[in-house]
Amino acid sequence: MKKYFFIILACSFQLAFSNPIKDSIYAEKLHNLLLLSEYEYEDCDACGCSASSGGLGFGSMLNSNFVGVRYLNQSYTSKDGIFDNSPWVDENFNTVQIWSKIPITERIQIFTLIPFQHHSRELTTGKEEIQGLGDITLMGMYTLYQTHKDSITLTHKLQMGGGVKMPTGKFNEANNLGTVNQSFQVGTGSWDYLLVADYVIQKNNLGLNLLLDYTIKTENSKNYQYGNQLNYGGLLFYLLEANTVKIMPHLGLVGEKYDANKQHGQELPNTAGDVLFSKFGLEIGKDKFSLGMSAMLPVTQNLAGSNIEANYRLMFNLNYSL
Repeated sequence: MKKYFFIILACSFQLAFSNPIKDSIYAEKLHNLLLLSEYEYEDCDACGCSASSGGLGFGSMLNSNFVGVRYLNQSYTSKDGIFDNSPWVDENFNTVQIWSKIPITERIQIFTLIPFQHHSRELTTGKEEIQGLGDITLMGMYTLYQTHKDSITLTHKLQMGGGVKMPTGKFNEANNLGTVNQSFQVGTGSWDYLLVADYVIQKNNLGLNLLLDYTIKTENSKNYQYGNQLNYGGLLFYLLEANTVKIMPHLGLVGEKYDANKQHGQELPNTAGDVLFSKFGLEIGKDKFSLGMSAMLPVTQNLAGSNIEANYRLMFNLNYSL
């Protein structure tokens, strides 16, 4: 796993150029803040957490267009077996991602995510580990509406998009046998399709970001199909500036809801669920670089018939602005 991290870290430091737009100082400040405020949203399959590649993350708090590296750690506790007296075991999912959001035109951006997985769980029979390349995601985002740069009141930005998650990660049937957590996998083995809507409203340095996305999951070659997934979230953020340093704390709620998994077209019991997380974090930027960190704690949850419990998620990212 360490070699993957250093490879990704090297890849994230790509050089790029940006073209500044001349405008009034106040209007330009508002416009730039709106561009910066697309937040980092964690989209993860909590009923499986692993196979979804550990989260999409459609943006960054301080980079509208960027290339970077992100690390995601997730902690879960689940039953090691399908019986009432089955023991509970600890599961840890670690994902390192190369991610980017690259402008194609003034209104179109391409989002990519390349995950490398390393997961482990402490079974009664010993420690089990899996690792490897996860499922690669490719998406397009289109700006439907954005407030003109000369606006001095509320600013708005609405983006919509869609994409595909490709089955580049390995799906191993044996990992699902006799376990409650049916997504202890490096990949899903299926082609999945995503729909996304992202909205920002802002006044001066204070803003609210809302995001909604839906993933349509298909059957893989092993006749296994993960349930479709709805993710939603809202974050309040505030921009602080000190000379050339930008600091943006954020606080909010994010939720996830999953349909039941299927095998050979039949729904599997105790595979659906939902969870609501609190999310808080901070991103610090200087020049073209930014460093972010955030944490998520469950508020309410009902995962896999209460046979899986989400403990926490931690995220760290290093980005280079394009």
